[in-house]
Amino acid sequence: MVLAAGMMVATAQPKASHCGVCGGEACGDAIEKAVEETLAKMTIHEKVQLLHAQSKFTSAGVPRLGIPELSMSDGPHGCRAEIEWNSWNYANWTNDSITAFPSLTCLASTWNRELSFLYGDKVSQEFAYRKKDVMLGPGTTIARCPFNGRSFEYMGEDPYLAGEMAVPYIIAAQKNGVACCLKHFFLNNHEVNRMTVNVNVSERAVEEIYLPAFEKCVKEAKVWSMMGSYNKWLNRHCCQNDSLLNGILKKRWGFDGAVISDWGGCHDTWEAATGGLDIEMGSFTNGMTADNSQGYNTYFLADPFEQLVREGKVSMDVLNDKAARVLRLIFRTAMNPHKTRGKLCTDDHYDACRRIGEEGIVLLKNAQPIPSSGGKEGLLPLDASRYARILVVGDNAVRNMSQGGGSSELKTKYDISPLEGLKAVYGDKIDFAQGYAAGRPMYAHVDEVPAETQAKLKAEALEKAKSADLIIFIGGMNKNHQQDCEGGDRLTYELSYGQNELIEELAKIQPNIIAVMYAGNPYATPWIDKVKALVQCWYLGSESGRSLANIISGKVNPSGKLPITFAKKKDDYPCFQYGEEGYPGVNDQVYYKEGIYVGYRHFDTRKVKPQFPFGFGLSYTTFKYGKATISEVTCDKEGDASCKEKSESCCKAKAPLYKVSIPVSNVGKREGKEIVQLYIGDDKCSVDRPVKELKGFQKIALAPGETKTVEFDITLKDLQFFDEATHAWKAEPGKFKAYIGASELDIRAIVPFTLK
Repeated sequence: MVLAAGMMVATAQPKASHCGVCGGEACGDAIEKAVEETLAKMTIHEKVQLLHAQSKFTSAGVPRLGIPELSMSDGPHGCRAEIEWNSWNYANWTNDSITAFPSLTCLASTWNRELSFLYGDKVSQEFAYRKKDVMLGPGTTIARCPFNGRSFEYMGEDPYLAGEMAVPYIIAAQKNGVACCLKHFFLNNHEVNRMTVNVNVSERAVEEIYLPAFEKCVKEAKVWSMMGSYNKWLNRHCCQNDSLLNGILKKRWGFDGAVISDWGGCHDTWEAATGGLDIEMGSFTNGMTADNSQGYNTYFLADPFEQLVREGKVSMDVLNDKAARVLRLIFRTAMNPHKTRGKLCTDDHYDACRRIGEEGIVLLKNAQPIPSSGGKEGLLPLDASRYARILVVGDNAVRNMSQGGGSSELKTKYDISPLEGLKAVYGDKIDFAQGYAAGRPMYAHVDEVPAETQAKLKAEALEKAKSADLIIFIGGMNKNHQQDCEGGDRLTYELSYGQNELIEELAKIQPNIIAVMYAGNPYATPWIDKVKALVQCWYLGSESGRSLANIISGKVNPSGKLPITFAKKKDDYPCFQYGEEGYPGVNDQVYYKEGIYVGYRHFDTRKVKPQFPFGFGLSYTTFKYGKATISEVTCDKEGDASCKEKSESCCKAKAPLYKVSIPVSNVGKREGKEIVQLYIGDDKCSVDRPVKELKGFQKIALAPGETKTVEFDITLKDLQFFDEATHAWKAEPGKFKAYIGASELDIRAIVPFTLK
């Protein structure tokens, strides 16, 4: 094999244990046999053809052998409208409208693994119906920076939560024969200079923060494809990064699927050939709008790669490994006899959309109304009998949130707006004033709204507020450029379009204000003391209005909790504390100097008080936590049935060492769901560690007066840190604490234990 010094190529083809759809080992064996037999019949040119695009969203099959092409489409919130074969223009079909599901940040806010499975099942059915083989999603990139334009496509700031929520989604989707393409692998933590920036980050932060969610999806969900990110790591683009794709993904983790480039993420034939990339898509474009006139045969993994193979500069083993991975993906999807036919825009899909949205909505504040009702109840749930005139203010009340955002933009059969949802419940009591205008969603450009238009809309809202008994302000961000949108980041931590000032002025007229915010990122809340309630909605999909109205009215008790920390001000986030080197970078070099202290790990350990902590969310009922207990678990490799793997590694890392139990009661008057969270802290360690880290969670439903006991297992893996001196995971004997709480800061019980 002819390779550059230091290059690693995964030439061994891992054996798939099962197809993932029918679940049988025989089917998996049949796929491996089919891959081997097909590969033996193919010419060099046919193998190379598998490795690059033949249109904007398809890669070639082998027509001579009856092997179909792979058809891909953007996700992860729904199947994108059809794109023309060789341009970025929409094809303007009339039968490609779909269900828009809530954003992945909303899904993460549910902390509900069962809903994640439901999400993956329903959304993949729509991809299958549209004849798609690969869904480009989900995403588990960690929310390092609150300005990141794509954070709404990801699952928050904690790797444990992100991994736990992504795994059921992937399993469910792939059971339907639709491959998930997990993205963006990795360190795609902001959009500014995303094509060129090199991320400098410690080995420990890579292992503890930025890799674990991806690893869990590879090892537990057995994801079938991965998408490399645009940025660089170790000064190599991640889409063709030997250390990342071959060294970590394929060799260390045993990934047997195909690595797909982000559109335009491949830059060099040699590095793509030897760096672990399997399918090259969208080259010579910016992945969104820019196009090229060159043919697909000019791609890096097309004719130039074939020439290297024929000249003997790249081994046939490298070509065969890539071709085998693509064939395996085709047999698992396009040629899988068990693949579902799927369905589109059905009642059960909309029902799933609504349920996920309801459980993902987070109630952040709920104060007593003015004038006081005489009781302790908050303003929410909203009793319409108390108010004759309800004024809804805000552009987001009528905006279609499925539009914009970049590649995740969706064409829906219908979207129920927040205003429509509220009118369906409260009827003629609802009046509306736009208050401000955000303009059209555009790629790489901001649609500026004239100042006189903004002033007129604001004046109208303030005038109508004078006759209102209650105001529901529906604002936040949207999917415009420099909001929550691919290809650009936010410019400020404040809300745009003059919303802060508008809320302040509305509060002077009518203090009974419910603020409802749609956003994929945290934001400043300087008006927090001027509103009586704050509801965080993320992006809720086609059933947005119904989900919101059911929470506002109390038909559904809110149960979502934050997957990201809301800081009081921008500079409280660690990425902003190191100047431009920390974000967005200098001379295409960005430095993650905060190391492992991302999100709540920073706020907790550095004693920075957040506005709303990680894991926080209110309910319309009250949950009481009882006394926690802990017991040691002994594991006999030969006799303990709980030890499924009779091996030293099992008992050392996977088997439970301790079991923690805590009773939780609903002492309120409403049925509700509580998310019980387990954090682990190391009292004394040879390296600096966070005060505590999330290691478990359970979401339980409780009727009024009901009590359930929640149990958590603590394993050796939960106690480990990554030791840079030995380049290995390590747990030091000593004293630890198990923290059980309703949020990262709302700890209800602390139980000490010792690792011997």
